[in-house]
Amino acid sequence: MLKIAIAGAAGRMGKTLVNAVMDAGPDVRLSAATVEAGDPALGFDVGLLAAGREAGVKAADSLARCEADFDVLIDFTSPAALAGHADYCREHRRSLVAGATGLGPEHHALLAAAAEHVAVLHSPNMSVGVNLSLDLLRQAAATLGDSFDVEIVEAHHRHKKDAPSGTALAMGRAVAESLGRDLDACAVYGHQGIGDERNRETIGFATLRGGDIVGEHSVIFAGPGERLEITHKATNRMTFAQGAVRAARWLAHKPPALYTMTDVLK
Repeated sequence: MLKIAIAGAAGRMGKTLVNAVMDAGPDVRLSAATVEAGDPALGFDVGLLAAGREAGVKAADSLARCEADFDVLIDFTSPAALAGHADYCREHRRSLVAGATGLGPEHHALLAAAAEHVAVLHSPNMSVGVNLSLDLLRQAAATLGDSFDVEIVEAHHRHKKDAPSGTALAMGRAVAESLGRDLDACAVYGHQGIGDERNRETIGFATLRGGDIVGEHSVIFAGPGERLEITHKATNRMTFAQGAVRAARWLAHKPPALYTMTDVLK
């Protein structure tokens, strides 16, 4: 029996993860869940909160205060919260599936440090379709080469705080690597005013935020006389949650290392 803990169980993604784990089958059990200190859900059954059915798991304000043990933690919270959770998993030898975006170099360093002791999987997007699109983007970039301009457009709901999204950056990185470029050096985050004509060596990003858009990403290869667009649209967060549960199953018995969703799918 695989025992899974959910961090941030009162959030939009957290509730979806609770549902996904509860519906994952008899070999998986939700055993622990956390919410922020002071959250109204503290002490309540997270199953009732997320799905209107009892899970037998009460929300705690930290992993240390959870009533039951767990094998794998799924964390889609925030960079700040992820840092503490990565430390906890390292110290207590628990595997970690991290889906938080907006991570800085210091957060990636913490995940790498934890991965020296436990199995850690980090991916900005757990969707099977998105991870397939990364392979398609590498192939398209390698085939089209430097003769096409590359622009990436992403859209998310009004509550998303980081921009561009982690998925958009992962797509940009996949294209840049195939073209032999450094994304940090060639990325352009928006066009404004009057300036020089477009430099073909750059990769452009455009960000949209509004309403309840779950997540949409398009990579546009614009060349002379033709345009290729590779697009992924998510219509339900359950896509990401089911991918995370699949990742947790795969990660449960893996040796300490830093993995990605690509490893799961292959």
